Amino acid sequence: MKITKLLGLLFLGGILFTSCSDDSSSSLPKGDYENGILISGEGTTAVSGSVSFVSNDLSIVENTIYKKVNNAEFGEYVQSIAFDNDRAYIVADNQNTVTVVDRYTFDKAGVITTGLSKPRYMTVVGNKGYVTNWGATDNDNDDFVAIVDLNSLEVEGKVDVALGPERIIAKNGKLYVSHLGAFGTNNKVVVIDIATKSVVKEITVKDNPDELYVDSSGKLVVLSQGKTIYDENWNVVGHTLAAISFINTASNEVDSELVFNEGEHPSQMVLDGNNVYYSLGNNIYKTDVNATTLPTSELLTTDAGYLYGLGVRNNEVFVLDASFSGNSKLDIYDLSAKTKKDTKEVALGASKIYFN
Repeated sequence: MKITKLLGLLFLGGILFTSCSDDSSSSLPKGDYENGILISGEGTTAVSGSVSFVSNDLSIVENTIYKKVNNAEFGEYVQSIAFDNDRAYIVADNQNTVTVVDRYTFDKAGVITTGLSKPRYMTVVGNKGYVTNWGATDNDNDDFVAIVDLNSLEVEGKVDVALGPERIIAKNGKLYVSHLGAFGTNNKVVVIDIATKSVVKEITVKDNPDELYVDSSGKLVVLSQGKTIYDENWNVVGHTLAAISFINTASNEVDSELVFNEGEHPSQMVLDGNNVYYSLGNNIYKTDVNATTLPTSELLTTDAGYLYGLGVRNNEVFVLDASFSGNSKLDIYDLSAKTKKDTKEVALGASKIYFN
């Protein structure tokens, strides 16, 4: 699928040598993996994590693209990917690394190998990257956000935070970090001032906050999954409540919450415009950022065996049905018809969807 090589040959042959204008050069493809979907797969202890590419028209599927381009592996486990204008940053938590590639060609540009400890997610602000880290599994007090100089690809500092920092997003000079709780539990969204590199607030939400987005009004939308409570024999003895919280980023206070019924544990929330999509079991639900109650019926029902990732774009819902013994499935649903229109085989342990 090396379309860039073909274009290069055509260019040298003079076929494309018709204009030196900025318009014509900007229309050239940036690489083989432009204008498509990137899917990160966690892999297993025996098989490296990987990234798959699916073209926007769904006609091309290419797995293990980093290995094909660089003849190298990420190792275990690929947790997430962050982006700036030109580069992608692939976080492998068990390897304590962030691999840097051109986001369109996937050529390796470098790797961050020191100053990380169980890295999870990353966001980019200017020439800095901010990476959440769980630290050692036997220590609840060593969690932090690493500050990375993206020019040198070196960790230049850190901000100590509460247990289990997970997703991270930037808004108005602040970093917002959901605290899923690592292998335990937590109920905080931590606010970090970028300029002073310090925690300025801890916002209490429901247990196990994970996904978070900023909506068009500037509010932070946070999904807290709630937790299941077990006794010493792993029998379920109770549940804490889950919720979608809406946080005012001016006051850093919770403005409102949509609270789920006891025993319901939603996951995989995404924001598309003012629409909030989330999964509950095998069902996908849709609500609005201004809603005062949760929907009483699902938008659509999937047939996923293990619904592990969710994306929404152009009236389509993308669902990852993860497998850790073979290829996972990317199922594409038409929102108007509420039916599955296609399925593609993608990475082992596929968990995240990114539109490139």
